[in-house]
Amino acid sequence: MNRLLRPLCASLVAIATLALPCAHAQPAAAPAAGEAALYRIGPGDTVRIAVYQSPDLSLETRVSESGLISYPLIGSIRLGGLTVSQAEAALADALRKGDFIKNPQVTVMVTQVRANQVNVLGQVGKPGRVPLDVAGMRLTDVLALAGGVTTTAGADTVVVTGQRNGQPFRKEVDLPRMFAPGGRGDDIEIQPGDAIWVDRYPVVYLYGEVQRPGQLRLERGMTVMQALATAGGLTQRGTQRGLRVSRRAANGQVQQLELSLDDTLLPGDVVFVRESLF
Repeated sequence: MNRLLRPLCASLVAIATLALPCAHAQPAAAPAAGEAALYRIGPGDTVRIAVYQSPDLSLETRVSESGLISYPLIGSIRLGGLTVSQAEAALADALRKGDFIKNPQVTVMVTQVRANQVNVLGQVGKPGRVPLDVAGMRLTDVLALAGGVTTTAGADTVVVTGQRNGQPFRKEVDLPRMFAPGGRGDDIEIQPGDAIWVDRYPVVYLYGEVQRPGQLRLERGMTVMQALATAGGLTQRGTQRGLRVSRRAANGQVQQLELSLDDTLLPGDVVFVRESLF
């Protein structure tokens, strides 16, 4: 029986081996589907073009505002909106159709990104314009390129403004929540033309009978008691009774409030510690 089964098993293995390439044939088209995720050349970008064994056709040029470049033998050709591989194919096709080179091997490299940039401002290591040299860059990627947030940055939010689908776009991203479990969705994709603002940390002010009066960094959820402790506590003449806080309302007017030690402070609050009468 085993002698009869062995040829049959060998045949089945051979058939399965021949079928494997067919099973993988369809995913070969996947790179075309992923083409949209690649960087696309834009107006203002600088590109370096080289043709194998044709040094006279080497060129470094800037893409015009209309997305065109002027290339030897070909003239004007549109590269704006194309990926690097598409630009290489377009140049090779134009050289081939013009009977200049039979089988051109063209290499295109984006040496300077000008079209796809964002502005990163405020409390970052290197504020200014940051190129989106890779498609699909997210907020954390751009902040890293800008040198990261500094120690003077606010601990809570980063503001991203721009346009999405032709409409004004604004989003406040909570940085601590973004790095918490399940917060990866807040790491939004950044689009060309966006502006990212990292604000300075919020402060409160303490004066009166405290050990170290003056400006104090306001941490998230900081209470009056925590602020007093950070300022070194009360002096021997200070009292916790009747703590007065000056707070600016939404209409711009300053309100005088009496807060307890467990109340939470807001940015810009001014805390006054009275002198004990006894």
